[in-house]
Amino acid sequence: MTEKKKLDKKWISFGALMLGAGTIYKLGFLKDAFYVPMQEFMGLSHTQIGVAMSIAGWISTFGFLAAILVVDRISKKIMIPASLLGICVCGLMLSTFPSYTVFLLIYCLLAVLADMLYWPTMLKTVRLLGNEDEQGRMFGILEAGRGLMDTIVAFCALGIFSAFGSNAAGLRAAILFYSIVPGVIAIIAFFLLEPDTADQGAVEETARKAEAPKEKDGTILRALKNKNIWLVSLNVFFVYSVYCGLTYFIPFLQAAYALPATLVGVYGIINQYGLKMLGGPVGGFITDKVLHSATRYLRICFVIVAGILAVFACLPHQAIGIMMGMAVTLTISAFVFSMRAIFFAPMDEVKVPRDITGSAMSIGSFVGYLPGAFMYAVYGAILDNFEGLSGYRIVFIVMAVFAVIGFLLSSYILRVIRMQKVE
Repeated sequence: MTEKKKLDKKWISFGALMLGAGTIYKLGFLKDAFYVPMQEFMGLSHTQIGVAMSIAGWISTFGFLAAILVVDRISKKIMIPASLLGICVCGLMLSTFPSYTVFLLIYCLLAVLADMLYWPTMLKTVRLLGNEDEQGRMFGILEAGRGLMDTIVAFCALGIFSAFGSNAAGLRAAILFYSIVPGVIAIIAFFLLEPDTADQGAVEETARKAEAPKEKDGTILRALKNKNIWLVSLNVFFVYSVYCGLTYFIPFLQAAYALPATLVGVYGIINQYGLKMLGGPVGGFITDKVLHSATRYLRICFVIVAGILAVFACLPHQAIGIMMGMAVTLTISAFVFSMRAIFFAPMDEVKVPRDITGSAMSIGSFVGYLPGAFMYAVYGAILDNFEGLSGYRIVFIVMAVFAVIGFLLSSYILRVIRMQKVE
C-alpha cells in the first residue's frame, strides 16, 4: 500500500471517529443545552438531574474498567457502529418522557454504550493513528471536530425546540433529533471504518515488535502494574472534576442575571460545545509546537483556572453585569476544554508501551472520568442546600481546589518524566 493510501485511510478513519465522538454524548448530556427545560417539562430538580448523572457516572466508571476485557479484542468496525445504534434506541425511549426510574435506567444504558463500548475504543484508535510527535495535534483536532459537530447538532436541536414553541413538544422533538443523528452516523461509520487488522498497519506492528515485554504478564496485568498510567489517569481525574462544574455556569447565569431559557440554551451550547473548537486546536498546537509537553501545558492551565475561579467566587455578581459574568465563565471553560483535548496525550510522554494502549486508555478513562460518578450529585446537592448565589460560590471554590491539586500532580509527573530521560 502506498504512503498516500495509508494517509488517506488514516484520516478517513479519524473522520469517522470524530463524527461519532461529536454526537454520542448528546442524550447523556441533554442538560448542556436543555437544563432548564428538563426541570420544567420533565419535572426534574437539581438533585434529580445530578443523581442521574452520578449514577450514570458510576456505570461509566466500571464500564471503563470492564472495557479492558474487550477493547483490545473487538474491532472498532463492530464496536463503534453498534454503540451508536444503541444510543439511538435509548433516545427514542427518552423522548416518551418516562418516569424517573426509567429515566435513570436509560441514563445507565447510555453510559454503558458511550463509555464502555465507544470511548475507550475511540481513544485507542486515535493514539495508534498518530506517532509520538503527533499526539497533541491528533487529540486536539479530535476535540475541535467534536466541538464542531456538538455545536452544529446542538444548535439544530435548539432551533427545533424553539420552532415547536419552546415547550414540552419542542423538547420531545429535540430529543428525537438527538436520537436520529447517531443512528445515521452509525451507518456511515460502518462503511468508512476499516477492521483493526487492516488499518493499524505499520504503526502498531512496529510498536509491538519494539516494545514487546520480556516478562510473560498479560496485557491487562502489565497495564495495572504501570505506575505512570495511574499518574496520568489521576491528572485526568482533576481536569474532569473541574469540567463537571462547568455545567453549573448555565443555571448560575439564569439565577444571577435572569436570562430567558432559550438564551441560556445558546450560552450552554457555546460553553459546552463551541469552545471545543477553540480549545482543542489551541491546546494541541501549544502542546506540540510551543511547550513540547502536554503535562507542562496542563500544569500552566491548572494555575490559571484556579486563580480565575477563586477570584470569580468572591465577585459581587449582581453588580458586575451579565457581559462580565459570561466573559469570565467562557474564559474558564475555554481553558478547561483545551486541557480536555490533550489530557490523554501524556501517555506517550511517560512512555506507556503502545501494545497495551487499549488497557491503558481503559484505566485512564476509569480513573479520569470517575468524578462523573459523584461530582454532579455533589454540586447539585450544594445548590439545592445553599440557596441563591452562595451555593454557586461554594461550587466555584471546590472547582478551584481541584485545579490546585491538579497543578501539584502535574508538577510531580514532570519530575517523573525528567527522571526517565536521565535514566
